[in-house]
Amino acid sequence: MLPAPDAARDWLETMMLVRRFEERAGEMYARAMVGGFLHLSIGEEATVVGATRALRDSDYLVATYRSHGYPLARGTPPAPVMAELFGRATGVCRGRGGSMHMFDAGRRFMGGYGIVGGNLPIAAGLAFASAYEDSDVATLCIFGDAACNQGTFGETLNMAALWRLPVLFMVTNNQFGMGTSLRRHSAVTDLERKGEGLGVPGMRCDGMDVLDTYRVVSEALEIVRAERRPLLVEAITYRFRGHSMADPEEYRTREEVEHWRERDPISAFAARLREGGLLAPGEEEELDAKAVRAVDEAVSFAEESPFPAPDSLYDDVYVLPETAGGWYSAESDVARAERAATPAQGEPDDERLREERAGMREL
Repeated sequence: MLPAPDAARDWLETMMLVRRFEERAGEMYARAMVGGFLHLSIGEEATVVGATRALRDSDYLVATYRSHGYPLARGTPPAPVMAELFGRATGVCRGRGGSMHMFDAGRRFMGGYGIVGGNLPIAAGLAFASAYEDSDVATLCIFGDAACNQGTFGETLNMAALWRLPVLFMVTNNQFGMGTSLRRHSAVTDLERKGEGLGVPGMRCDGMDVLDTYRVVSEALEIVRAERRPLLVEAITYRFRGHSMADPEEYRTREEVEHWRERDPISAFAARLREGGLLAPGEEEELDAKAVRAVDEAVSFAEESPFPAPDSLYDDVYVLPETAGGWYSAESDVARAERAATPAQGEPDDERLREERAGMREL
């Protein structure tokens, strides 16, 4: 069943935005405008959009290092997301997070995480807060198929089931853990069943179909909220690009990739909207052009944005009480200036210490 016309176009437009953003991010990486690693979700847009559209605005979302699409789907403008890739001060994390650590607390996107499986305990902590406060807020935790083999998977699912936490675990099974196929890295290839022995039942959705993803995730979230217990959803999907931009992709054939490309989630959903009379002739092209313009503007914004100032290197590294008196604490420029003018009580104020601080700042 198709969603309402406005919702249908919104889903399609968002998937197009994610695709065009990822394509341009890859181009910018090739031009050395993006540092570090870059993991693209091209081909997985239905999983990204279908899952996020099933959430309420008040729900928490935790993702993996393949994280660009999730803040976009959650409503974060493309410009600060691209600026974060560029390491600029106008990025969602002020240039400190980069590709793998996107974050937008205002939209309850609680970050991407570079450690495989490292986000599961964090999601359980968010769900514990919801349970403790007796709220109806749920947490959706996204992770890849290889994370099912991490110790944090078993530990977190066991604790979530034991404490009946309102968290939905969603494994995006894109068939490979980096360059290792599922059948070679997991004894159990039906990943929806991997939580059963830990008290977490599973469900499965077609991660290449935004409608099926939305349906299954919505049903699972309803159970999670109403019955106060965790569930696991396996989304069968596929990434059209390598694990990262540094991936030579020697572990799969071109024919296999082309086979999955025939199920392109954006083209498939657009075709269903046309068949259902929800997409007028030429509207698909207009939506795509709109996505391209938004990404063009995001790139221009990122290129014109400044890098973080050198003297902000230690900002937000430590959060200390006022009595600590450390110049390296998470304080504003104004507070830092006031602290420099009036040393904290009990803080040594000799020439040697001032020289050491000046030297650290120069570094």
